Amino acid sequence: MPKNKLRDEIKRDLTDQIERNGTNGRYYEDLIEDYMKLWDTKNMLIADIESRGAVVDYVSNNGTTNKRKNESVGELVKVNDRMIKLLDAIGISPLQTESDDDDEM
Repeated sequence: MPKNKLRDEIKRDLTDQIERNGTNGRYYEDLIEDYMKLWDTKNMLIADIESRGAVVDYVSNNGTTNKRKNESVGELVKVNDRMIKLLDAIGISPLQTESDDDDEM
C-alpha cells in the first residue's frame, strides 16, 4: 500500500476514534496532526536505517574511518515513544477483545 494512502487511512481512523470516544475538537485534531508528523518522521528514520544500516561509517578528526551507531536508531525509539504518549493524550488505546477477557479467567 502506498504510504500516502496508508497515512490518510491512519489519520482518518484516528479522527473516527476520537469522534466515537467523544474527545473530538480542535485540540484533539491538532494532536492528531502532531501524531501524523511523527508518523512521517518515523518513516524517514526507518528509511535511513534501511538505507545506511544500524551502524554507519564516519571520519574522525584525525582522518580515520570508524564505525558508530546510526543515530536514527535511537531517534526512532524516541519518536515511537512520543507517538504512544500522544495516542494516550488523545484517549486512544487498543480495544479489549472477548478473547482477551477469556485469558484473564
